[in-house]
Amino acid sequence: MSHRAFSTCRAWDLSKSLRTPTRKHGIDPLRRFATAAAAAVIKSGAESQNSIQAPPAQSSRLEKLKDAKPFSDFLTDTFHRQHDYLRISLTERCNLRCVYCMPEEGVPLSPPRELLTTPEIIMLSSLFVSEGVNKIRLTGGEPTIRRDILPLMQQIGALRTHGLRELCLTTNGITLHRKLEGMVEAGLTGVNLSLDTLDPWQFQIMTRRKGFDAVMKSIERVFELNKHGAGIKLKINAVIMRGINDREIIPFVEMTREKDIEVRFIEYMPFDGNKWNEGKMFSYAEMLDRIREKFPDLEKVRDHKNDTSKTYRIPGFVGKIGFITSMTHNFCGTCNRLRITSDGNLKVCLFGNAEVSLRDILRESNGGEPIDEEAYEAMKKIEMDGRQQISTQPAPLDLAPNERKLLDVIGVAVKRKKAKHAGIGELEHMKNRPMILIGSWGSIQVSRLEAPTKGTIRASLGIPPALNRAVSWLSTMPNVLGYGQGLRHFSHTSLRLDGNGNTPKLTHVSESGSAHMVSISDKTPSKRVAKAMCSVHFTNEVACKLIKENQIKKGDVLGVARVAGIMAAKRTPDLIPLCHPIAITKVTLDLAVQENVDKGGRIDIEATVTCEGKTGVEMEALTAASTAALTIYDMCKAIDKGMSIHGLRVILKEGGKSGRWVDGVRDGGMGPNE
Repeated sequence: MSHRAFSTCRAWDLSKSLRTPTRKHGIDPLRRFATAAAAAVIKSGAESQNSIQAPPAQSSRLEKLKDAKPFSDFLTDTFHRQHDYLRISLTERCNLRCVYCMPEEGVPLSPPRELLTTPEIIMLSSLFVSEGVNKIRLTGGEPTIRRDILPLMQQIGALRTHGLRELCLTTNGITLHRKLEGMVEAGLTGVNLSLDTLDPWQFQIMTRRKGFDAVMKSIERVFELNKHGAGIKLKINAVIMRGINDREIIPFVEMTREKDIEVRFIEYMPFDGNKWNEGKMFSYAEMLDRIREKFPDLEKVRDHKNDTSKTYRIPGFVGKIGFITSMTHNFCGTCNRLRITSDGNLKVCLFGNAEVSLRDILRESNGGEPIDEEAYEAMKKIEMDGRQQISTQPAPLDLAPNERKLLDVIGVAVKRKKAKHAGIGELEHMKNRPMILIGSWGSIQVSRLEAPTKGTIRASLGIPPALNRAVSWLSTMPNVLGYGQGLRHFSHTSLRLDGNGNTPKLTHVSESGSAHMVSISDKTPSKRVAKAMCSVHFTNEVACKLIKENQIKKGDVLGVARVAGIMAAKRTPDLIPLCHPIAITKVTLDLAVQENVDKGGRIDIEATVTCEGKTGVEMEALTAASTAALTIYDMCKAIDKGMSIHGLRVILKEGGKSGRWVDGVRDGGMGPNE
């Protein structure tokens, strides 16, 4: 028998096999990855066991370069960007409450079973490394509060023998100093430490927690270990917000005078719940100007191809400074990053809201259950027994179909990545996770494609009953999905708990599942206000010009649309079956013609509805805005048959127990949900 020379046990410990990256859409039959039952497959030959081939002579570097294969097609998008950098969120929990990252009260947490287990993280890490990923960054939440962070890093760090070059960590630094030495031993190469102020009091205001001294202790600990050769690349990330910490730009720059450190200033970015507005954003250009006032000899440093920051240095200073300019100067053209959230969703763009669940596909190999250590060990035992021929059953299973299924879904997601994310004016209105949960916000709910099952093969393999649960993956032989099918593998995460620990429910659905009208008899009347908006986009400039000049043949477009919206608001209960009749006190519609924007201009519509009553008027506002838009469409369709209606949404809700909401986010942390 001829063997591939490697250690079976080590392959299991690393949850991987000896493989070279997958190329194009094929998978080398000699390469196997340890997914749910993952391990390297030792091929049997006709030769005797004593006839072991001698290892080939070590190739020269030039020969290796000649034989080098293209980068994995699964990780290459349609813009030829090669994604060799993977960020993995280890937890959605955090020990701070930074104002730009999450609400003060925190966020609803996922049930533990919906989060990736340690074996699952190792399996996914191994798969991506086998496909060409050479840098992994562990994030959160706050990754250092994960209990098994050190053994987890040790297992990921062991992937260095298979192509991993960098193992990095993004942290707030609160507990880093206690675990840093063990992390270095595990292979840690870089730390990005989030610190937005050098003032202890301001730190407490911005993070809503104490801990400044602990963070500084962690920074000093990095410097101390680097003196002994740890080689940790330290970067300080500071989110700059106008009127809050922009005065600290120069003190941060001074940190680089004598320390080998890179301070990176980040433009304030919009995420769910952080109350972003353009006025708070301190732009890259403004930061640069402020630094040059103090240090006019500031000079640009040549950036690497995939750098997220624009790097500068001051002559005579040891360290460097950088700017992450996601809002004003995006760096999408060279993006090489993918993200896996703590609930196992693949996110190809930080600002994108499209996600696909890798967790669910992975767990198909364990009957849909989380792959815990017990199941993982049982899988390893079955596989190793098969290799050592302890079992009388046939050789180990070929698990390539499951691997192929994961790779197909990953490939589809990467291929759908856009050339660049939206900019200011659009980005702040897009739905996305809170920053803390690029991490684990509930993913898009769409129908999930179940893999067809085939015959059970437990009996033929002679698996003991005690191991049935652990190896329930043997009952299902996953099909290989095409690219269109792979798009349907979205997470089927259950509903989150609300702030009071109760499961949210659809208020207009009874326990039996039938639709019904909600009773408002016990509610107290109060002033209610709701604003909704949308816009009508034209494909040519003619429509806007004629509307402004009131030259449309059907009449005054804006005037008719305004009246139609007001009438529709009053008739909402007649159009929406479960809405209560409400005594509306006022309806206003503001319509603004925006010429010279987009391609052919647009009309922005904002409807405001007010009442004194027991229930809100969001539906009335939405009905008013949408009807006004439809009226404009009807009156202009002869001029522009390609126009479209965009962005219908509630932008303001006031009144009732739930208080004030702006763009779907509670403003001011007022009472519980209505």
